[in-house]
Amino acid sequence: MFIVMITPECAPVAKVGGLADVVQGLSRELQMRGHAVEIILPFYDCMRFDRIWGFQKTYSDLWVPFHDQHFHCDVYFGFVDGLKCFFIKPHSYNNLFNRGKFYGDNDDRERFAFFSRAALEFMLKSNKHPDIIHCHDWQTGLVPVLLCDIYKNMGMSHPRVCYTLHNLKHQGLCGEHIIRQVGLDPSNYRNHHRLLDNHNQSAFNLMKGGIVYSNFVTTVSPKYAWEIKYSEVGYGLQDTLHVHEGKFGGVLNGVDYNVWNPETDPHIACRFSIDTIDDKYKNKEALRHRLLLEDNFKPIVAVVSRLDHQKGVHLIRHAISYALANGCQFVLLGSSPDPAINNDFWQIKHSLNDNPDCHLEISYNEELAHLIYAGSDMILIPSAFEPCGLTQLIAMKYGTVPVVRNTGGLACTVFDADYANKPYHERNGYLFNDLNNEGLESALSRAIGMWYNYPEHFRGLMLNGMRYDYSWNHPGRDYTKIYEYIRE
Repeated sequence: MFIVMITPECAPVAKVGGLADVVQGLSRELQMRGHAVEIILPFYDCMRFDRIWGFQKTYSDLWVPFHDQHFHCDVYFGFVDGLKCFFIKPHSYNNLFNRGKFYGDNDDRERFAFFSRAALEFMLKSNKHPDIIHCHDWQTGLVPVLLCDIYKNMGMSHPRVCYTLHNLKHQGLCGEHIIRQVGLDPSNYRNHHRLLDNHNQSAFNLMKGGIVYSNFVTTVSPKYAWEIKYSEVGYGLQDTLHVHEGKFGGVLNGVDYNVWNPETDPHIACRFSIDTIDDKYKNKEALRHRLLLEDNFKPIVAVVSRLDHQKGVHLIRHAISYALANGCQFVLLGSSPDPAINNDFWQIKHSLNDNPDCHLEISYNEELAHLIYAGSDMILIPSAFEPCGLTQLIAMKYGTVPVVRNTGGLACTVFDADYANKPYHERNGYLFNDLNNEGLESALSRAIGMWYNYPEHFRGLMLNGMRYDYSWNHPGRDYTKIYEYIRE
């Protein structure tokens, strides 16, 4: 099959979060399965240009209808880790993608509405007729709408659309001017069966448009698929998902083991495998040395996370004091888009500056992240909601035991050491239900107690986690079946 990914992110060249890793990992897996894969992205001025090979202008006369005029664009091509990527660069009055950042401006809806139209216009003008167009999140929600109501009538009747929801907290609510700008008549979409938001009668919902007009809708874990249909985590789209449940399902994300693998990782102090698990402790020693932690008989509890309310930031804050008071060392790597949260953690960092058992790194450092996964004993993920989560999947590959909240993809992949309805050799971590301090302590205290009192059992959890295969092999097979289904 010929598959085109239309996406706002792709690791490592344009990455904000897990969406970028999914696009990269799934595309590589599909390519290894023999499919032709191309990726269309905006040309951001803040991309990692050093990760693009053979970068060159490939199309210089793309005129995109938008806002009662035509915007001139150039299209660039390059390989990103072996993947064919096209980057659309508009020459517009307001520098749509020359902002020094990927998201976060008041006109984000306008920017990505333009990108959706531009991606389809580029495919039309360059005579690309893929079997599948795979779109991602609200930023590309208009692609299936435009394909159905404009581009099919211009000869693009072949492609079918798969649309993946990565996070329903952000849905792309906008006014009717956005719909008009891309060449559609807002009056045709102002009803609950199309783009009108389910709760705000004056707003259009771009993510809802993607759900309604695509041929199949996926999200990034089976548990999250259930949650967004039946709980407040659906953020108002529950009814829409019920209406379209016949074309909706959850596919668990994978991890790229070419990047995250302790047997080959160039960023850790000592490579190891399930057969040489004792070498993991050389990484613990290296982590302590790098972060100036005391070398003593204590477990290291780690957090590698964006610091925001979705990630349970109030519980991360509590976990620092709880872990230190209960015989642990604590390591944190992360930062927040919210200055108030960042300032809060900087204050905690200063207050613990002389503590030999704690280090907070208020930033993101990819190399250090690898060493933290390899050198820690436990990884803490107390999320309020978590569509899939890659952190726990990476941690398990490195023999680091996850302590997580029972939600979304965390619940699909972590099975409690004491209470899981699974045989002992399949249990791999600790879960808690309640989003409060008591809930967190109920799981973290059991993990700490196991580490101190039953080290062989704790080691068994480490090995169990390492045995799980959370590569892209299984989701790659599932997506191939979905593509074949909608082609028929």
